[in-house]
Amino acid sequence: MSLISKLTERLKCHPKRVVFPEGSDSRIIQAARKFATRGLGIPILLGDRATIKKNAEALDLNLQHIRIIEPNRSEELEGFVSKFQGLRRFRGLNEKESVEYLENTSYFATMMLATAQADAIVSGATSTASSALRPLLQIIPRQEHVKNMSSLNIFDLEDPENGKDRELYLADCAVIPNPTSEQLCDIAITTAALSYHLSNIKPRVALLSYTSKSISNQDMTVAKMKAASEMAHRKANNLGIPMEIDGELQVDAALDCFVAKSKNIGGPVAGQANVLIFPDLHASNIASKLLDVLTRARNYGPIITGLTRPAAEISRGATASNIFGTTVMVASQAIDQKLLYPTNGDALNEDVTKID
Repeated sequence: MSLISKLTERLKCHPKRVVFPEGSDSRIIQAARKFATRGLGIPILLGDRATIKKNAEALDLNLQHIRIIEPNRSEELEGFVSKFQGLRRFRGLNEKESVEYLENTSYFATMMLATAQADAIVSGATSTASSALRPLLQIIPRQEHVKNMSSLNIFDLEDPENGKDRELYLADCAVIPNPTSEQLCDIAITTAALSYHLSNIKPRVALLSYTSKSISNQDMTVAKMKAASEMAHRKANNLGIPMEIDGELQVDAALDCFVAKSKNIGGPVAGQANVLIFPDLHASNIASKLLDVLTRARNYGPIITGLTRPAAEISRGATASNIFGTTVMVASQAIDQKLLYPTNGDALNEDVTKID
């Protein structure tokens, strides 16, 4: 069973509220309709009510069990203003200035998330990445032990060797252009933790490079990946998070057991990685889009990691299907892992969720 199918079934038992700042977008309405129809929770569409209804009618979709909020007319606006002004980043703003911020659907949606009036947010359908990410950076706190917000893309693939479903988690594909070793360490830890939360499969994390286990190579990027691998290994041990981490590895050695063996690369990650950490945004973004175009695999994200609340910043080129799948992922992230996979009582379950 694919990851999306497994999580869809589990969400029916633990439905969640997901807010969409770009509620009038046709793809968002389609994804919201599917989410509501399957009984996965309550979609919350922000925007002009008349426009949303008009666009839904054009798609021949009803809005039953879908909530619509116009921020400038919402009863919550007044309460949000005082909370907004209490945030360190916005102290000193007067009421008029605060209202102007909160009439922006991205800020209103993020305040809904911050005040637990929504369980997750999916934004970015019609805005630039910086516009979608800025409110999250300014309002939502980081996870404990994590200094950086980053992102991951999930690819739901079929293993060519056995025909079984296989997930790959790629990071960071949207946030940090040229991460340091310390940032890569956080990216590896948070991506691995979320991968386990969603899949219940032990993370095998490969920090990627153009070379594998080089001894003499003095390239700064290679050195960065080596250092990040060592840092992540220590941090995982200190936090009591069981996961396998190795690097630097070439991507073929990370994914293909035959290639890893032919290059004399052993260990629990070689040829079996399910989490891929890239040296920079160029590599990760190119790889994720190449994988998407050539395989047409189910893919979801970017999903934001490192924050205390579930969020996704989707591409403006996302389809309704991508958006629905991403919504399922962040809604599932809002479910306690012990409820998401209740039959698993081992130590991995308890430890990984410390940072998730």
